[in-house]
Amino acid sequence: MRAAAGLPLPLSHGPYAAEVVTVGANLRALTRDGVDLVAGTPAGEICQSFRGAVMAPWANRVADGTYEFGGRQHELALTEPARRNALHGLAHWVDWTVVEHTADRALLRHELVAQLGYPWPLDLEADYRLGDDGLTVTLRATNVGAEPAPYSTGLHPYLTVGRRLDDCVLTLPAGTWCPMSDRGLPSAPQPVEGTPYDFREPRPLGDLVLDHPFGGVADGATATLTDPDTGRSVSVTVHGGLPWLHLFTSDPLPWGQREALALEPTTAPPDAFGSGIDLVVLEPGVPHEVSFTIHGTSGVTGS
Repeated sequence: MRAAAGLPLPLSHGPYAAEVVTVGANLRALTRDGVDLVAGTPAGEICQSFRGAVMAPWANRVADGTYEFGGRQHELALTEPARRNALHGLAHWVDWTVVEHTADRALLRHELVAQLGYPWPLDLEADYRLGDDGLTVTLRATNVGAEPAPYSTGLHPYLTVGRRLDDCVLTLPAGTWCPMSDRGLPSAPQPVEGTPYDFREPRPLGDLVLDHPFGGVADGATATLTDPDTGRSVSVTVHGGLPWLHLFTSDPLPWGQREALALEPTTAPPDAFGSGIDLVVLEPGVPHEVSFTIHGTSGVTGS
């Protein structure tokens, strides 16, 4: 019998443990000292709400599933039909190949074939490594076709500190944010200065509803969600090539309802295929790589 989530790949190192599954190369679980840092899908079940999903060859949305690139018009399937968008790429509902699995590393690969709407073949890799500093995720892509290809990528983890987000403190080193339409599509970036979206200094989330991209994130920057009562925290540190963090407070989700915060490191905001903002162009044979680390503390012990 085949598990709905594919093959589970457990990882461990020091106080950290994780599980990656082969369907979508999803990050299903990450803990420190047995305490959850991400809110993943229950073991063996089909992924819900893109928890831990690798997003490629585009992150978030393509409006109307249509875009122009290289002088040609392309049309993707509308995988978010209610909002008339193509959502989160083409790599989520496929079984990735395990290249390497050791006690603390899982390397998976997917050969994305050229297809209607995205006629460029790519070799994709998702590389998960546990170390003393937490879980480092590296996403790689190589255009194995003959023509340049549009591309954006990211991961979709839901962070948790074990309590409702209203009571949590957020630190977000982003200088811009984008107002969003009811279709989940962004307007032009605006400065966070003087807005409710300025979390450059730590402050409570309160009842703020988020499904917004935040830009101007520098290499080496760290975003952190903290329970101020226990000190339990979870952080994402970006290492390069990920100038955007998309935050979603999970309000409309039947399982979420402000119990977890999607904090998604991405190369571009939603609809980059349409706007061109921070769109990556993959030249044939030239690898593209980005990475970030998820780490945390387990709470009152100060560990």
